[in-house]
Amino acid sequence: MKGLVYISCLLPVGLLAQEANSGFELRTTISAGAFYSPQLSTPPRDGAPATGGFRLMLYPTWKLSKHWTVAGAVQSESRPYLFADFTTPGYGVRTNVLQTYLCYSRFWNGGSLTVRIGQLSTAFGAFLLRYDDSDNPLIDVPMAYGYYYTPVSFVGQMGTEVDGSIGKVDMRAQFVNSSPANPRSILDHDQYGNWAGGAGYTIRQGLRVGASTYHGPYLDRHYDFFFPGEAPPRTLPATAVGLDAQWGHGPWNVYAEWQHFQMDYRLIPTFTQHTGYAEARRVLSPRWYAAARCGYIRANAFPGHQAYELVAGFRPNRYQLAKVGYEIQQGPLFQGAQGNTLALQLVTSFRPISIARD
Repeated sequence: MKGLVYISCLLPVGLLAQEANSGFELRTTISAGAFYSPQLSTPPRDGAPATGGFRLMLYPTWKLSKHWTVAGAVQSESRPYLFADFTTPGYGVRTNVLQTYLCYSRFWNGGSLTVRIGQLSTAFGAFLLRYDDSDNPLIDVPMAYGYYYTPVSFVGQMGTEVDGSIGKVDMRAQFVNSSPANPRSILDHDQYGNWAGGAGYTIRQGLRVGASTYHGPYLDRHYDFFFPGEAPPRTLPATAVGLDAQWGHGPWNVYAEWQHFQMDYRLIPTFTQHTGYAEARRVLSPRWYAAARCGYIRANAFPGHQAYELVAGFRPNRYQLAKVGYEIQQGPLFQGAQGNTLALQLVTSFRPISIARD
């Protein structure tokens, strides 16, 4: 249930999902973080190099019947909290409804079908399945993901999605009102239909490979990079392709993604970038693990850079997870240790409300 992309219409493991035909459940993840980074004391923030923040994730699920469910994901987060916030101005708390949708699902031996309509996270990429701090073994997120002016936004779009699986093959197709590179509210101007989708194949238990794509207009007339004299936004699409892989065996879990993005322009050169990362987690004992992620980004309009993150995780009980990590960023924009970050994070997950009916 915690993943924000392919959330099943069934409830999380528990009596509500296993025995009841209907009911309501609210799952919650609360995260608190402390950060030290030289970026916080340079423009545009110009503050102290140390700060703290929090994130609250709410996952309400109302199971109407065996096949029908209403579900969602709501986030409230302080700024700065994500590492990307360290280089943007502004403080405060932002709240986003990341998902809210009506879902119909059917399952049978060797296959499944799920249809969702409402506000949905993009079907592109794989990381959003692990966006929740209790699922992400690291503290930072891969470079392609963020809120605004990133090629893959955490914010959902209005539309519909069909997911299916047959044997070792899984597929998904999505049609929404805007691009993952620039999500638009249903009340906003410059909404244009966008397609996204992907497929995967489980080679053997624990090893899956997949691919995904999206295509459609992405600009709006108030976008920072929509310049006077540019062609109408509806004629300028963004196109993305991505590859992903997951492998798990014994104490090891490994994830990797590679993505290429093209944002079309007429007035200025078309913008292109590609990015990728690989991460691994090793369970050291029932309570301890170590994780690492290395990633890069390259583009034709700004200097690229790479990042390396190391994290040690400790689970004091089944509800909490403590992480300590250090990230190094290297590239023309970072002098010495300017882009480095030391971070502490405490994650608490619980289910405060659960009401089931037969």
